[in-house]
Parts: sequence; structure tokens; C-alpha cells
Amino acid sequence: MTYLEFHLAFTVPPLVVLALLQGRTRAPWWPLGLLIGIAFVYTTPWDNYLVAREIWTYPPGRVLATIGFVPVEEYAFFGIQTIIAGLWLRLFQARWDRVPEPSGRGVRWPGIALFGAITVAGVAMLLAAGHWLYLGLILAWAGPPLLLQWAVGGELVWARRRLVAVTVIPISLYLWVADWFAITQAGIWNITDATRTGWEIVGLPVEEALFFVVTTLLVAQGLVMLERPISDMFSRKRVVG
Repeated sequence: MTYLEFHLAFTVPPLVVLALLQGRTRAPWWPLGLLIGIAFVYTTPWDNYLVAREIWTYPPGRVLATIGFVPVEEYAFFGIQTIIAGLWLRLFQARWDRVPEPSGRGVRWPGIALFGAITVAGVAMLLAAGHWLYLGLILAWAGPPLLLQWAVGGELVWARRRLVAVTVIPISLYLWVADWFAITQAGIWNITDATRTGWEIVGLPVEEALFFVVTTLLVAQGLVMLERPISDMFSRKRVVG
């Protein structure tokens, strides 16, 4: 199986189904578009570094072409995963359409502390390198934007924690299965043993499992952070009208 065939089998079908189910959703589309742009800008240098260091490798004949060090199908994954997570969240957002009132800003501090600690741990693993390198790269890359989200709008995330959880858990689980198939059954990409811990969840490297959790979390938190300002904006328009 090629990387393109992987997309046709595992990522494009759920994207299409979720897109067809969006008829009842009323949320604006620009927040999802904004997150897709951020995903490309923030992930591209990191992904190129991983492939250049051969933390991820791709056997010959599995990819169409590369831009820099990264296959074009990998760039497509940036957008596809963001869209899948965003469309899934929008379905539940339409069902739970009442935006809860956020609690006080003090709720930000546990998230800041958690993701600050994760960032520090990631940097420490980077310095240790070796088998800690890939895990360290994930934590040091994902920790700062997750920390920033909680520093700016942690109370908004906390108010919508059920919506975040109902997005992160099933989307991550699905992508775990797809990734497990790509690595262990189809051999589309490989994770170099020398740069990973060797810890696995039913054959899936724990680093890969963590990657899909934090990336889906970034999307879900980003969307719910924008939800309250959008709701307030529309409320003001109705009052003016």
C-alpha cells in the first residue's frame, strides 16, 4: 500500500462522511480554516526535521513526491487530520449549542502548570537524545502551544471540556488504528528504533499514540477557544438588529 492509498482507505472516507453530515451545523467555517493554516505553518519545520534526522522513514515507492524532506501525502495529513477533528467537533457543537459561561481565570493555572511541565520534560528528553529523542520532540513541540492556549483561554477550554473530550478520545483512537496499520501491516512508514523508547500500545509506538492525542487536542481546544467570542459577537449583532 502506498501513502496515497492509505489516505484513500483511512482518512478521506471519514472526512467525506463528516462533511456530508454538516448540514445542521451553524458555526462559521473560518476558525477551522485558521487552524489548518496554523497547522501547516507550525508543523512543517518540525516534520522536516524529523524526516531529515530519519526518525520517520519511508520505504522506496511508497510516496508520490517530497517537498523538502517530507512527502506530499504527509503535508496532506496536516490538513486532513485538522479537518476530521474539526468536523467531528462541529457535529457535537451543533447538538450542545448552548455555549457555557466560562468560570474564572484561575482555572487557567492547572493547565499552564501541566503543559509547562510537559514542555520542560520534552526539552530534557531532547537533551538526553538517543531513545528519548522522538518523545522529546513531540513534547517540546506540542507543549508550548498547549500551554499558550490555556494561558490565553483556559477557562473557555474548561467550560467546554466535555466537547473537547468527546473529540479527542474517538478521533485519537481511530488514528491510532490507522497508524498501527500503516506501520505494522502496510509498512508505509517506519519509526526508527534508535530514536524511540520502545514502549508500545498493542504494537503502536507510544510516541505515535501521544502525537495523535496532542495534535487532536490542539485542534479541539483551538476551536472551543474561538467559540465564545464568536457567540458573543453574534449576540451583539442581534441586540443591535
